[in-house]
Amino acid sequence: MAARRTIGVIGGSGVAGVLGDGPREVHRRSTPWGAPSAPIEEGRVGGVRVLFLPRHGAGHTIPPHRINYRANVDALVGLGAEAIVTVSSVGSLREELPPGTFVLPRQFVDLTKQRPTTFFDGGKVYHVSLADPFCPDLLRAAAETGAALGWPCADGKTYVCVEGPRFSTRAESAFFRGFADVIGMTLVPEVTLARERAVCYACLAMVTDFDVWADRPVDAREIVETMTRNSARMAEVLARLLPRLASEPTCDCARALDQAGV
Repeated sequence: MAARRTIGVIGGSGVAGVLGDGPREVHRRSTPWGAPSAPIEEGRVGGVRVLFLPRHGAGHTIPPHRINYRANVDALVGLGAEAIVTVSSVGSLREELPPGTFVLPRQFVDLTKQRPTTFFDGGKVYHVSLADPFCPDLLRAAAETGAALGWPCADGKTYVCVEGPRFSTRAESAFFRGFADVIGMTLVPEVTLARERAVCYACLAMVTDFDVWADRPVDAREIVETMTRNSARMAEVLARLLPRLASEPTCDCARALDQAGV
């Protein structure tokens, strides 16, 4: 199998700087599901072709439940992305995962309510396996990169994805703690759509707050402040990580549809 040559990155404006000051190309795409959140910027990081897409649009104007996830993933894959790395802000459901922690989820629980979650709405039916939803190659490289930089990532965690845009009630937060480690609003359906397109996918989650289980309401302003502090570190992680991903895959992500058709 050939080495990956193009990596897609989905994240907020805080990580856009990973493309640096080099030349960029801007792609304005349309898909069968509409337009992605914003034009996709192309640049090079360590010699690797990188495609960057701000998930919430230019100026962070699209709430999580209104993001066109299908268009975002389809546009990146259509431009050649063979792996997608996403950056997400999450709340912590564990004392040992304080704000500022980087987390690598390996499992998720989907509690979203109204989002299209599949490309396969009719015609041939596919049931993709999500027993192990994240690419082991990408997770391993991310964990090693974080450790090398002195910012170890909490690995093997479970992400519960809720609809948003509101934050949890105290009862909900206490309930989520029974089966998850972090909570966010954007992982699903990105992760499922990437599997349906048979591309590698991993989420680099940044803890911005303790969810309301910690007996203090979540403050959106504090979340933004923590994101700002984390953005430089995350950009450095990505600058080191992305060139490492231009290697021959050892995972099975590219064969996700081989046994999924009915």
